[in-house]
Amino acid sequence: MDLTKQVEEALYQVIDPELGINIVDLGLVYKIDVNETNDVHVQMTLTTPGCPLHDSIVSGAEAMIYGVDEVNDVHVELVWHPAWSPEKMSSRAKEMLM
Repeated sequence: MDLTKQVEEALYQVIDPELGINIVDLGLVYKIDVNETNDVHVQMTLTTPGCPLHDSIVSGAEAMIYGVDEVNDVHVELVWHPAWSPEKMSSRAKEMLM
């Protein structure tokens, strides 16, 4: 499995504490880049810019990525464009909320 896919799989372990669903299925992870020295840059968002659990979600993502073998350095960047909406959720996440 390539390193980008391993990082994505690790991010499935990061659960949004308010919704109880992982950040990948919620559609919060927009982009994962891995460079030639295995530095990882993730662009992600939160359900709202004022999310009170911002620090715990970002630190959880960083911890899970650092846990992947071969990862050198990690940078998680919060982006607000495009804004998150429920349409970004996977069908599995939508089913969990119903």
